[in-house]
Amino acid sequence: MDEINDNRIDEEAKTCNTEQKDQSDKNNSSENEHDDLQKEIDDYKNQIEEWKDKYTRLFAEFDNYKKRTRQERFDLINSAGADIISDLLLVVDDFERALSSLEVSDDIDSVKEGYNLIYNKLINTLKRRGLEPLDSLGNDFDTDLHEAVSMVASEDKKGKVVEVVQKGYKLKDKVLRYAKVVVGN
Repeated sequence: MDEINDNRIDEEAKTCNTEQKDQSDKNNSSENEHDDLQKEIDDYKNQIEEWKDKYTRLFAEFDNYKKRTRQERFDLINSAGADIISDLLLVVDDFERALSSLEVSDDIDSVKEGYNLIYNKLINTLKRRGLEPLDSLGNDFDTDLHEAVSMVASEDKKGKVVEVVQKGYKLKDKVLRYAKVVVGN
């Protein structure tokens, strides 16, 4: 009986050892899973921090871009007319010289010629900048280019511009000022 009891005790001890080992393995497995999960959580936290940093930098970069382009646009608007004004100042200088020569000169033909030269210089300066006069006289009336100020009875010039009251101008492809015209009816 003692032997049976000893065998039983040995078996129970083995079973207890096995159960303890299983429990220990479970604890180790649980700890390993916990460690793995904690590592995964830490990895995700690091990724979140990286994305936050990238987002913050990108947002700051975009904000700086908006400020820079706003400033560039402001500078462009403020200095847009500077070139044309510089060119026009040359014409103003010519007019001032012409005015001062009026007091000294008795030759009306030379004064007329001087004013014609200044006028041509002004027109050429504006043409270089893209300004073109509208050629309206004798052409069909076009509401995209002309403004009718009156109508005149005319059988052979019906719907045509018979007189230009005020010239129209285009700046590149945009009408800057509509030509004021008299239209045949």
